[in-house]
Amino acid sequence: MATVRIAILAYPGCFASEVFGVLDVLTIGRHVADGAAVDADPAGVVVEVVGVRSSPRIETSGGVGLVARAPSGPPDVLVVPGFEPRGPRTDFDGVLAGLAPEVAYVRGAHESGAQVVSVCVGAFLLAEAGLLAGRRATTSWVFARALAERSPTTEMQVEELVVRDGGVTTTAAFSAMYDFTLQLLAEQRGADVARRTARVALLDDARGSQTPYVDGELLPPAGSSFGAGVQRWLRHHLDDPFDLRRVAAEFNVSPRTLTRRFAAETGQSALRYLQSQRVRRAQHLLATTQQPVAEVARRVGYGDAATFSQLFRRTVGLSPRDYRAQFGAGDRLR
Repeated sequence: MATVRIAILAYPGCFASEVFGVLDVLTIGRHVADGAAVDADPAGVVVEVVGVRSSPRIETSGGVGLVARAPSGPPDVLVVPGFEPRGPRTDFDGVLAGLAPEVAYVRGAHESGAQVVSVCVGAFLLAEAGLLAGRRATTSWVFARALAERSPTTEMQVEELVVRDGGVTTTAAFSAMYDFTLQLLAEQRGADVARRTARVALLDDARGSQTPYVDGELLPPAGSSFGAGVQRWLRHHLDDPFDLRRVAAEFNVSPRTLTRRFAAETGQSALRYLQSQRVRRAQHLLATTQQPVAEVARRVGYGDAATFSQLFRRTVGLSPRDYRAQFGAGDRLR
């Protein structure tokens, strides 16, 4: 079978761990395949770290240097790590302007038929290259809103760890590089090798969402738009029954107008936003209090604890009790 060439793009300011994390897990997977008497290289997998600058030495985030090779040709898979963001005040325009050579390389690799994969905020390079237009995508939950603003035709799926849309793959925050790499191992060497690699490396290969890790206090402010105003009103009325007519009346618009404008500005319905905020508030209560699940449900607007639990599990991937057991502090209710 033909050789599969995987290139990992190193560039100034990228996270070195996101370069070598992918490389190291693939290396561990190769050794696991060897030890398991599996056909270790069914397609001749070759992995290399590449750079497109005139100098092969790349200074990564934190000032750590690495040496990258010049691309030897279009790869089959191109992995684009993330860079060091500066929180809500990150100057994405400035960062991306300084990465014009990398953005051009990403665009060219995709046009040459490469599968392109971003890690965390590496998705901003894909967006700048035009690869996310009209596609589904994810990134770090902290910067998902900023990415949506830069690429308004992208359908953001913030809860997902790995989103594949055609030949473009995006991953969630930082450690989601491992979720992608385990999926890649499963494709290249088989599901058993991927499972064993996860065990050897102590990686969680059963995660389904980044939602359990979202901390609303770390999110940037929503701004002063119509949609942001509706969002604030909904957050202040989490425990009220949802009534679209009442919300529309508060903003002196018809329900149809509110639905249209809110979706245009936020990419979701008012009800879905309210549900997400109710779940987020419930996560906080479950993690920081010992209130029974039924009381938590009531405090976020659900009189029926079973309905609340179903929504919570569907959104977070864990039941309320399992979430408390994993993320709660202090004594936990049984």
